[in-house]
Amino acid sequence: MKRDFLDLSDAGPNALRRLVDRAGELQSLRGRPGHPRPLAGKTVVLVFEKSSTRTRLSFEVGVQELGGQALFVSAKDSQLGRGEPVADAARVISRYAHAVVLRTNAHATVVEFAKHASIPVVNGLTDRSHPCQVLADLFTIARRRSDWAGLSYAWVGDGFNMAASWIEAAGLLGFELRVATPRGFRPDPEIVAAARARGGRIEIADDPAAAVRDADVVSTDVWSSMGHEAEAEARRQAFAGFTVDAALLARAKPDAVFLHCLPAHRGEEVTDEVIEGPQSIVFDQAENRLHAQKALLEWLLA
Repeated sequence: MKRDFLDLSDAGPNALRRLVDRAGELQSLRGRPGHPRPLAGKTVVLVFEKSSTRTRLSFEVGVQELGGQALFVSAKDSQLGRGEPVADAARVISRYAHAVVLRTNAHATVVEFAKHASIPVVNGLTDRSHPCQVLADLFTIARRRSDWAGLSYAWVGDGFNMAASWIEAAGLLGFELRVATPRGFRPDPEIVAAARARGGRIEIADDPAAAVRDADVVSTDVWSSMGHEAEAEARRQAFAGFTVDAALLARAKPDAVFLHCLPAHRGEEVTDEVIEGPQSIVFDQAENRLHAQKALLEWLLA
C-alpha cells in the first residue's frame, strides 16, 4: 500500500520522530562516501502551481543526493494549466514517475491527485497546510533541544496554512502551542478541534504578547501569503501590532529561538533586528528542508 504525505497526520507521531532522527543521520552523512542512494533509478516529478525557492531546490537537490532524478513541471506549462482533470494527470504521471510533489492552491487538488495516483504524493504546500515545512521546523528544533516535550511554542500572525500545520503538530506530539492572530484571521476551527482532541494544548487568542510570554520557540510567516497579494494593504492594517520585534521577542525565554519559513517581508511580520539577531535560526531552518525531505522521500520510496 502506497504512502502519501498530504498532512503531518499521514505520518503520525512515531513516524515523525523517526523522520526527524533520520534527517539528522542524513545531514551528518551528506557529502561523505557511502551516503545512501535509495532513490537510484527512481524519478520524482515536481508539479507546481505556485512559485518556490526552498521547496523546489530542497526537493531537487534531495532527490539527486539520494541517487534519483527530479523533474520540474510548472502547472502552466503542463496540460493541468489547460484544464486537464486532476484525476487524469495523476494517473498519467503515475505511469512515468515513482513519486510526485504537488505544490498547489487548493488542498482539494492534492487530495484528488493522491486519490487517483498509484505513487506516493507529497504536499509541497496548499491553502490548508505546509507539512514539509513544519517537519523541517521540528527537525530544526530537535537539533537545539533533545525533545519537543516540555517546550512552549508561540505562533504570531496569520492563521493560514503554516499555523494550521503547527496546530496539527501540537496535536500529534502533545506540546503547548499559543497562537495569536487578529480577529478574522483565526485558524480553521475544525483543525484546532481535531488537534485538541489528540491531546494538543492549544490556545487561540489575539494578544501577541501573551502568546510569546515565556515561549521556547517563536514563529511567524508573511501576512499576505501567495494568493492574498490583493489584500496586502488591508492585511497590513489588520495585523498592526503583530510584528515580531525585539520588544516582543524579549517576552519569550532568554534562550528562545525565532523561526520564519521565508521569504520574509522585513519590517512587516518581523524586523531586521530579530531575523538577523542571535536568536534567529531561520537559515538553519531553510537548510533543514533538504535533510528532512530526504528522510521523507526515503520513508516514502525506499
